[in-house]
Amino acid sequence: QVQLVESGGGLVQAGGSLRLSCAASGRTFSRDAMGWFRQAPGKEREFVAAIRGRGGRTNYAEPVKGRFTISRDNAKNTVYLQMNSLKPEDTAVYYCAADLVGGGSTDGYDYWGQGTQVTVSS
Repeated sequence: QVQLVESGGGLVQAGGSLRLSCAASGRTFSRDAMGWFRQAPGKEREFVAAIRGRGGRTNYAEPVKGRFTISRDNAKNTVYLQMNSLKPEDTAVYYCAADLVGGGSTDGYDYWGQGTQVTVSS
């Protein structure tokens, strides 16, 4: 059974940092693209960042470029999202996702975690 489990969310003041982790199991994820998405109340789920399985190429949504960094440790089947200079508008539930296709759309991912709440206070 494939499982993705996020951790590391919490409450932080604007300008602060958090590091999210996503531990994957039940599948060989080293070839998969892995992504982070987020969903704020009343809004659609949106792309944040993704990293390819081969080569580790990354891409980011414009609002987080220069502030967030995605990385992965294939030996641990874990992907990370380092979030710096957080803003109140970053407040959302953050979801980890994985699949061979990947990319910046939710359509590219079959496997999803349950999400972790990130709240940034002003």
